[in-house]
Amino acid sequence: MLARARSVALIGVDAVPVEVEVDVSPGLPAFSVVGLPDQAVSEARERVRAAIRNSGLPFPAARITVNLAPADLRKEGPLYDLPIALGVLAAQELLSADALSGTVLAGELALDGALRPIAGAVNLALLASGQGLAALLPQGNAQEAALIEGVSVYGAPDLRAALRHLGGQAPLPPSEAAPLEEDAGLFPDLGDLKGQTAARRALEVALAGGHNLLMIGSPGSGKTMLARRAPGLLPPLTRSEALEVTRIHSAAGLLTGRGQLSRHAPFRAPHHTVSDAGLIGGGSIPKPGEVSLAHRGLLFLDEFPEFSRKSLETLRQPLDVGCPVSLSLFFYG
Repeated sequence: MLARARSVALIGVDAVPVEVEVDVSPGLPAFSVVGLPDQAVSEARERVRAAIRNSGLPFPAARITVNLAPADLRKEGPLYDLPIALGVLAAQELLSADALSGTVLAGELALDGALRPIAGAVNLALLASGQGLAALLPQGNAQEAALIEGVSVYGAPDLRAALRHLGGQAPLPPSEAAPLEEDAGLFPDLGDLKGQTAARRALEVALAGGHNLLMIGSPGSGKTMLARRAPGLLPPLTRSEALEVTRIHSAAGLLTGRGQLSRHAPFRAPHHTVSDAGLIGGGSIPKPGEVSLAHRGLLFLDEFPEFSRKSLETLRQPLDVGCPVSLSLFFYG
């Protein structure tokens, strides 16, 4: 029997729909995953088999083929464990054919059937909201995804709870976003700094006007101390700006288990040995880099001349275009 489930793939900070097709047919027992899976997706076979059996559910002694469509889009990460497992159960008629059609599924399975958080829950919820679908995620991602308005988000602790929810036996309550957090005291106060009147004035003017800043001085003159206190001078983010930042950080896996919008601008300080892709983003499957993670905030490059020339050249276009929106603090000496 054939079953279909909905999931997503992350391309940069965008979630694109993926259809998980599971076919259980007579033949020698086998379990294959096709559709350009990476190693983590291919290993889902062992996690799914163990999770289903350890949850007290039947696992078919048959030929199982899982197709992740579109087949020409590379899939990565453990987020397909849950849709594959539920597809296997639906193919055994433990779920109705319509039970999986209105929900976007994602989650990593432990061998005992528990669900572990994944990266990109906010991005998944944005896609579900745009398509008028619900979202079923691990419990650790539920509050994070509930930050997106207009989508019903359900957090399941394990595979059996997800199965009972979709089957209608024990529906899960919709998750709600946590209240906005206060970031008071998150960054050191500029008032702690004594002297440096001209440098402080330059920093305040640069931050107020949205300008990049280069400071040159001898070691120990207080440049890094100024930079560490710069985020405290920025105003709180609006809700729309906070959602932009949250979307990027969720795709990078930096919000796992944290279901709150941060009201304060991000502050990123990469080491000078950072790679080009780590600084600017990219890769065979695009990932956010430090420039993107500093969106609406500050990118601090300490010991600026120590960065490789190639890495600095990659910053030329973002600085010229001004997108993503972030301020850069360059310190030399």
